[in-house]
Amino acid sequence: MRNTFFLVIILSLVFVSSCNDGNVITVEFDFGDTFQVCGSDGLVFYKTKNDPSESLSIKIPSITLDDIIAVGDDNTYEKEFTISATNPFNYRSYSNASLPSNLFCNDVPLSDIFITNDLESTSGTAVINTVLTEDDNDGIPAELEDVNGDGQLTNEDDTDGDGIPNYKDIDDDGDNVLTKDENPDPNGDGILDDAQDTDGDGTPDYLDTDDDGDGILTRDEENSSQDLNPGNDVTNADVGADYLNPDVKTQIAATAYRVHTIYKTYVVSLYLKNISLPNIYQDVFDFGTLEDSSLSTSINVTPDFN
Repeated sequence: MRNTFFLVIILSLVFVSSCNDGNVITVEFDFGDTFQVCGSDGLVFYKTKNDPSESLSIKIPSITLDDIIAVGDDNTYEKEFTISATNPFNYRSYSNASLPSNLFCNDVPLSDIFITNDLESTSGTAVINTVLTEDDNDGIPAELEDVNGDGQLTNEDDTDGDGIPNYKDIDDDGDNVLTKDENPDPNGDGILDDAQDTDGDGTPDYLDTDDDGDGILTRDEENSSQDLNPGNDVTNADVGADYLNPDVKTQIAATAYRVHTIYKTYVVSLYLKNISLPNIYQDVFDFGTLEDSSLSTSINVTPDFN
């Protein structure tokens, strides 16, 4: 959904010579759902559009992008900032046919930008909200990795007890075979009742520490190469990897877990409350969500072996 509201400007007597009898002009704030940010001394949050060329912007001092993504234990951040004369909210229109992508990110103002209208609100509140989502990208929706069934994703949802809950764990059962490689959802419909269960014991492979039911832990069935990957140890190519072949029972005890990658995505939203532009008052305006490549990242963790 695009962020839209209508701004009605009643022209003052200053404009009577060009607009007779106080004409009413309606300007539609029809911008996209995302915005950008830049700045070293505080941040400027802005969005631009062409045809016609317009921008919305607000400067918030004494804050950095690192501050905004410094979420708490609940993986959220929220803070309110007062809109004032030193950090106003602005709507501008331009005579330029199009606007450069770095309109607000230059130490020296661009000389070829021509503003035709500049409306400013020096009152109201800006609310920044950040939500961090962490996931393992293992092919299982996070909401289905609620192991204890309490309706919440917490550190208690940890099948293998390695300290990483399943929704962030690329190897839910700790057998050194990645969950995504154990066919948890073969048809990709988000329903796991068809998850691969090699030994037919009722526990799907991605949660089973002994996938072929031969009494040897999957992680210990590395017979050709000890590289923390049982998937490339194959005695009988017609059957597949040894950890899926109940007739192969050689055992070399594993001593470590594979490196785990946890993917982090920050969603930063900005809302403006009680802004006041000439002849319009807006209770709440959804400025959108921040578009920035640095908001998607990952970390590598090696769990303690148990």
